Amino acid sequence: MLYAIIARDAPNSTTLRPSVRPRHLHYLQGLIDRGRVIFAGPHPAIDSPDPGPAGFTGSLIIAEFDSLESAKEWCSQDPYTIEGVFRDVEIKPVLQVHP
Repeated sequence: MLYAIIARDAPNSTTLRPSVRPRHLHYLQGLIDRGRVIFAGPHPAIDSPDPGPAGFTGSLIIAEFDSLESAKEWCSQDPYTIEGVFRDVEIKPVLQVHP
């Protein structure tokens, strides 16, 4: 089933996020390699593809997992979670209707 991982950044994430990003992307690559990621990306803090010093407010990942528990376990091991970039994470099942 597909799950939406809706992560909100911690207040200090603007300075922390760039240093943790390579490990986060490497971790995410495992799901990508297995063809399980539908969409992944950050939420810019301002209406711009390059928010500059405004940074990001969180991330959205839509990916396939075997269960809600496996999605939660995957998120718990994400470097952004471990290092405190994410303040909190909400995980919800989602049904893809389009495309």
